[in-house]
Amino acid sequence: MSEWPGSISAISLFVGDLDASRTFYQRVFGLPVHFADADSVVFRLGDTLINLLIERAVPEVIAPASLAPPGAGAQFQFTVNVDDVDGTCATLTGRGVELLNGPMDRPWGIRTASFEDPDGYIWEIASS
Repeated sequence: MSEWPGSISAISLFVGDLDASRTFYQRVFGLPVHFADADSVVFRLGDTLINLLIERAVPEVIAPASLAPPGAGAQFQFTVNVDDVDGTCATLTGRGVELLNGPMDRPWGIRTASFEDPDGYIWEIASS
């Protein structure tokens, strides 16, 4: 087996309301739409594409796996490094984001805060 390429090029998030998710990501991250069609909206976050894919289109992409039901609970979080967690939190709350936690200093030496998007995906901002 050859070595892994080393970075994640795209992450697809399965969303119930594509318009609400698009609005949230534009408002929170301040990013332009990289690509959009009837089933998806894509943003570029650094070197990673964030693909918001409407749930009705998911079976075609993941079959024979199935889509988890809404409200099944968080199973992961995405972490984005920032220079100033407190300043970023102030920007986020100014954009209407309700923080789940933080800002707080973690015992492992970083400062973090978390929030969730309209479909329950958890995002953490962090700095060391």
